[in-house]
Amino acid sequence: MIIGSLQNAWKYFPLHPLFSKAFQFLEDHDLMTLPDGTIEIEEGLKAIVSQKNGKSKAESLQKFECHDANIDIQVCVKGNETIGWKPREKCLLPKGGYDSAKDVTFFSDEPDTYFELTDHQFVILFPEDVHAPMIGQDEIRKIVFKVKI
Repeated sequence: MIIGSLQNAWKYFPLHPLFSKAFQFLEDHDLMTLPDGTIEIEEGLKAIVSQKNGKSKAESLQKFECHDANIDIQVCVKGNETIGWKPREKCLLPKGGYDSAKDVTFFSDEPDTYFELTDHQFVILFPEDVHAPMIGQDEIRKIVFKVKI
């Protein structure tokens, strides 16, 4: 997992060939006017734009998740978002199996830690990062990039 601010995102471009294209998308668009929904940027890279009210910890933990085929870059455009996190190797309570169509595995474990993202901050979540996003009391505007491994 990597947590950072958008002004320093360039430091992580060498980690994956599509990272620079994801962050360039942010520079090229007015993030406050993008409509909710999925935007296919190119093969292996899409953006999911959403603006909705945050959830309680209990609600978010219903979908304590990780992915096998994609890396998430979750960008907080506006608001205060708390995210729960735990390394996958410490998660011992899977909820069902891996859903390859949705690229998700859910767990019933509790996060080891919580962290907060505010305006113009991001987190990069790799397959080993189990996460529970969208925890908050107010409206959160965010963009989640799905980056094919």
